[in-house]
Amino acid sequence: MEYTQQSVPRGTDTSATREEVAEALEQLAFLAVRHLTNRDISFTAASTLGRLSREGPSRLTALAADEGVTQPSMTQLIQRLERQGLVTRVDDPHDGRVVLVAITDAGRELLAERRRGRTDRLAELLATLSPEDQEALATAVRAATPAFQRLVKNAGRARKTPGSTAS
Repeated sequence: MEYTQQSVPRGTDTSATREEVAEALEQLAFLAVRHLTNRDISFTAASTLGRLSREGPSRLTALAADEGVTQPSMTQLIQRLERQGLVTRVDDPHDGRVVLVAITDAGRELLAERRRGRTDRLAELLATLSPEDQEALATAVRAATPAFQRLVKNAGRARKTPGSTAS
């Protein structure tokens, strides 16, 4: 089954629609943060490792800006992650004066373990729902996935746009 982007029906209150979507996303975020996330490392550490895994080596200053923390705070975090063997510093191939932070295999494995843990906890929670509720969620996810992907892509663009107020 293929889903396509549909226009909003006439007469639909887009403000109310946005509120409804925002509330649902907030509830999903609460579920993810409070009930699915392993608290073995801080949110900022996990986010930084995830960014390094997705985007490759990065300057410490860029990581600090992207994570919304000060450079000294990011320096301390990277030092802790280095001691744990989760990141390493590498030379920038384009500028020998610059050092980049890169994720290690141990860092990738930690992220994979965290993902497996979230998946297992979510499976346990889904098993508490009726088969009809599980199917309703599966149908909704299939329909919403393209829009979620565009939303994430747009949020990433907004974050990188100079002068953006997105966080």
